[in-house]
This record gives sequence, structure tokens and C-alpha cells, in this order.
Amino acid sequence: MKKLVSTVLVASIGGFIALSASHLLSLGANAPSDQARHPESIYHLTSGSASSGTMNDFTMAAEKSLNSVVHIMTTSEQVNNLAYDPFAELFFGPQRRQQNFTQQGSGSGVIISEDGYIVTNNHVVNGATKIEVTLNDKRTYEAELIGADASTDVALIRIKEKGLPYLAYGNSDAVKIGEWVLAVGNPFNLNSTVTAGIISAKGRNNILNGNSRPIESFIQTDAVVNPGNSGGALVNTEGELIGINTAIASNNGTFQGYSFAVPVNIVKKIVSDLIEYGTVQRAYIGVSIQDIDSKLATAKDIKQLKGVYVNGINEGGSAQDAGIKSGDVITHIHDVSVSSVSELQEQVSRYRPGDKIRVMVLRGEKEMNLPVVLKTLDNTTNLVKKSDLPSTSAIALGAEFRDIDSDELANLRTDHGVKVFKLNNGKLAQVGIQQGFVVTSIDRKRVNSAAEVEKLLNNKTGIVMIEGFYPNGMRASYSFGL
Repeated sequence: MKKLVSTVLVASIGGFIALSASHLLSLGANAPSDQARHPESIYHLTSGSASSGTMNDFTMAAEKSLNSVVHIMTTSEQVNNLAYDPFAELFFGPQRRQQNFTQQGSGSGVIISEDGYIVTNNHVVNGATKIEVTLNDKRTYEAELIGADASTDVALIRIKEKGLPYLAYGNSDAVKIGEWVLAVGNPFNLNSTVTAGIISAKGRNNILNGNSRPIESFIQTDAVVNPGNSGGALVNTEGELIGINTAIASNNGTFQGYSFAVPVNIVKKIVSDLIEYGTVQRAYIGVSIQDIDSKLATAKDIKQLKGVYVNGINEGGSAQDAGIKSGDVITHIHDVSVSSVSELQEQVSRYRPGDKIRVMVLRGEKEMNLPVVLKTLDNTTNLVKKSDLPSTSAIALGAEFRDIDSDELANLRTDHGVKVFKLNNGKLAQVGIQQGFVVTSIDRKRVNSAAEVEKLLNNKTGIVMIEGFYPNGMRASYSFGL
């Protein structure tokens, strides 16, 4: 009996061990190796990554910016010069050489304060006799032009409303090449359009070729921008305003890959000046400068291809006062490095005459930190207000006006008017007005004296329309821009 029990017990234990081993071997054969587990872990990492989806999710930025970007419609009076016919003038006296017509334009703008201040481009509102703003919720207002700056192509308008949604300023210095951005505007009158792209370059210039003193350091993006986007918002993924869309690089007038925006750090300075002074306070270092390339570096024995080369100093300017010399290389404004003319101009454009800045220059192999007090073009530190600027006067128009006495008015069969007594080179001669012309109204307002001409034209901008007649009885009207 003992032998039988022992045999059964040993057999049972052996069978249990055999079954357990077989089960474990079966599990081992089906278990994935390290090589099989690796793709599975990558798959989960990729599909479950929250950061990948968040980086390309622009819904929050779009929601913040759509209600703060407006549609702008402008109306302006334009002039079409007609062909000159000397035979008609010979037999019938002075002929009308112009045809006036109304032109409409459109663009975009960005609300920057709850009380109705809106930033746009100067070229959107330049010469407009009427500016109409439509909000994203379809409310419409007539806007007032606060001021404009052709050098940066920035303009500021305002509507009479409170509690408006507005975009907060970002920091255009902090944006990086490759960063995602949104362009928000109204291309082709398609209201509230949002496109996405990346910042493809910074510090672009030679965009505002029609301006003799442009301040350019544009942000370049590949976000789609078309006619009508001008003045609209360039925002980052946080919904902060980092630029004002201004121009595109195109051979046919529509988007072909690149667009350009004025950096918001420049815009902030322009807006602040226009609100406080009515005009931009422009400051200058007082140097002529150029970019450094390998050819210049070799010619001037410059060791490093960085900074901006000073090839001239303005007499009596800020640079001369500070001890900057021709041949110096400007490398920093305060702690911001500058490697091109456009970057230096961008930094200096943020300051006003009288402000003190630190300029780091490289003279040979010696670095120098020089304090510079910025000045105006005429070498003063005075700030000006719009009311201090020279007015647009009759003399500036290239004409002298003379009051007409009652007897002459009777002979001319009119009860009001002012005679063009003398013509010089100026606007009036350019549009074809001739000596002896009697001005009866300016912009539809009756003119009784030469003093009223001066009053009506003081600080006038945009299109001016002058109406009247010649002594032979021929009536004429002339329009021109100021």
C-alpha cells in the first residue's frame, strides 16, 4: 500500500510540473519580443501626442481675432487727365482737361482698443473722402482718420463706439522663423477670412519702393494674402497681434507664395504718436549705413560679417555728438543685435527725438558702448504736434489769389469768387488751372476771399476739388490730391 501511494504521488507531482512547464512555454512562444514591442510604443506615442494636435490647432486664435478684424470700404475722388487739344483752346479758349470720377476701394483693419481705435495701412485710406467700417457682426460705422504714416504704411482711424472686441499686442521681436501664424482679413471682399502659414523670414525691406524714406523690416510669411487683406491682422497661435498685413510678392497682383506684414512693435510706436501728437515723431542716429557682405568686409578689412557699416556721419547729428565715426560697425541697439540696415531702422524707429539709446560699435577689434541722444532730421530734439506743422497754403499750391471788388464781380456776373492772380510751379499749374481763373468754391464750399482759400486748405489732406470759371464764361472744375 505504501509503495502504491508513493507511486501515485510522484506521478501526480510530475504531471503537474509537466503541465505547468507546457503552459509557460506556450505563453513564452506567443509573447512579443523587444523588436515587436518597439513599433507599438511608437504608434501610441505618435497617435496620443497632445502637443502635435495643439500646435496645428488655430481655432482659439481664429476666435480671438475674427471679431477684432474689420472690413474697410473707402470712397475717393479721382481725376482722369484728358488729351490736350491746342486747336480747341486757340478758337474757344481754355478747355477742361480733366474728368472727375468716384473710385471705391476696400481693405481690412484691426481694432486695438475697446473705444474704437483701428489700425490699417496708409495705402488703404490714403486720399479717401469717406471711410466706412463694417464689423464682423455686420454693424457699420463711418470712420475718422486720426493720422497716417507713409514711411511705414500705417494709418490709424477711429469709429464712435465703446465696448468693442480688440486684439492684444504681441511681441514681434519674439517671433521665430518657422512659427505658425494666421492672416485674418477680407480678401476680394470675402469677409472674415482666415489663412494659416509660417514665418518664412524677418527683416525684409525694399517693399515700399514708392517712398523716399521707408522704414522697413517686414515679417515675411507664406500665409495666403490677397487684395483686400491689406491692413488686416497677422496673429500668432495665442491670438496676439504680431503684425499688420501690407503687401505681397506677386507678378500678377494675387498671392504667389509670400506676403509681408509690418511688425507690431513698429505699429505700437506709430499708433502712440498719432494718438498723442497727431503726427509721427521720427528720430535718427545721423549716419549713412549699408549692409556688410563679403566684398565690403574684404575691402574694409572687417573681421566678421555682422552688424551694419557706417560709411558717413551727418554734420551736427546724434552720431557725431556721440563719437561714432565713419568706418565703425554698429552691432547692437541696447541689447538687440542688428545685422542689416532694415533691422537697425526697425530698432531706431521705436524711439522719439530726445530719447537716449545705447549703441554698440566695433571699431577695428575694439567694442565700444556709446550713449546716443536721438535727434530729428534738422538736428533738434524737439517734439512736434500736428498743429505746429506747416499748413497747406495758397503759396504751397503755387498760386497767389486776389480778392475781387464789387465792380469786377458785377462785370463777371457773379456775387462771389477769388481770382488766381499769379501762377508758379505747383499743384494748380500741374492740373491745368490758368491765370485769371475765378475760384467760386473749394470742396463745394463757397469762397468769398483769399483768406477763405487759406482757411479751407489749411491742414487739408486727400482730394481737393476747386470749381469756378474763366473770364470768357467757360466753367471748369479741377481735382487733385494733397
